[in-house]
Amino acid sequence: MPNANAKCFTLAMRKAYHDKKEVLLENDILPKMSNPFDIFHEWFEAAKASEKSYTEVNAVCLATATKEGKPSSRMVLLKSYDPVNGFTIFTNYESRKGSEIDENPNVALLFFWDFLSRQIRVEGKAKRVPASESDEYFGQRPRASQVSARISAQSQPVDSRDTLLKRQKEEADRWAAEEHIPRPDFWGGFHIIPERFEFWQGQSDRLHDRLVFTRSPPPVNGQQEVNGGDKEKEWSVQRLQP
Repeated sequence: MPNANAKCFTLAMRKAYHDKKEVLLENDILPKMSNPFDIFHEWFEAAKASEKSYTEVNAVCLATATKEGKPSSRMVLLKSYDPVNGFTIFTNYESRKGSEIDENPNVALLFFWDFLSRQIRVEGKAKRVPASESDEYFGQRPRASQVSARISAQSQPVDSRDTLLKRQKEEADRWAAEEHIPRPDFWGGFHIIPERFEFWQGQSDRLHDRLVFTRSPPPVNGQQEVNGGDKEKEWSVQRLQP
């Protein structure tokens, strides 16, 4: 900051997005992809195909909140996705995000790929994955990452980095003769089951395209399944103004 009272302006920072030849129209996607997971997969694959050396396509902003509604957010890495289990991430269950999810399962994800002028917002509920699934993924992690997960009381204060390095070396030495390092109970995954998707595509004139998919409510009191059990119709879609 130039001085304590100076205001730093970013008004002139403006990037061109798509032009009107590349708009996102309902007729372009809905006939072949009525399920939002299909659209997510197409956009995710497009992002992977356009990935630069400095990008992480599976990086996603995860927003959580306390039971009082106080929010927090951070970047995490998406590890898998499918229509049944939703979006899967892994973390320390005793971290801030893990603790907040335990008391308030309502979460949001935000994927942003600036090189495609696209973002996807996902809202839903998070739940812990089965221990066997966490064990399987933990066993695939690099050994150094396994060690770090075991010695870090994530989100808690520490007096210095040297303390962490000392713990890391001691833990690595402890398991040096073992082929496998076990997953600690406080570390594992969450499935985020989506209830809402928003697909956003930027336009240079700021008349951005926004398509929202909302999951239909489940049957009540033994009524017939929504839409006769047609999985392709359990989502409703509408366009939002930019």
